[in-house]
Amino acid sequence: MIEDTRLTFPFLVSVIDDDESVRAATSSLLRSLGWEVHLYPSAESFLESGHFDQVACIISDVQMPGMTGLQLQQRLRELGLALPIIFITAFASDAVRRQALDGGALCFLGKPVDGAVVSECLSTLQRTFDPGAQ
Repeated sequence: MIEDTRLTFPFLVSVIDDDESVRAATSSLLRSLGWEVHLYPSAESFLESGHFDQVACIISDVQMPGMTGLQLQQRLRELGLALPIIFITAFASDAVRRQALDGGALCFLGKPVDGAVVSECLSTLQRTFDPGAQ
């Protein structure tokens, strides 16, 4: 028997938001799109999890108590982890948007989040990893 050693796309999204209702709604959306989801109430709890190698993408709020989403993005870069991040925020400013995108964010979305836009961001990510993916 020949073992398939090709890399597979990790279908895990880590959702980081201090608002439990946002985490639950985002989780429901992602699961309906076929993604596995891990939920975290803070950037610190995500960093403590150690599940970085399993994550295809992070969806993170920008403004959270403690470490902000932008600080998380910077910390991940310092750790040498190039995890794609979709930022969501109720307080979008051009300066914050620019900082997130300049830091390598995949998407920067305002709340309330449009599920179709999240789906397109994740589809773009999947096509980047696997150009044959639809």
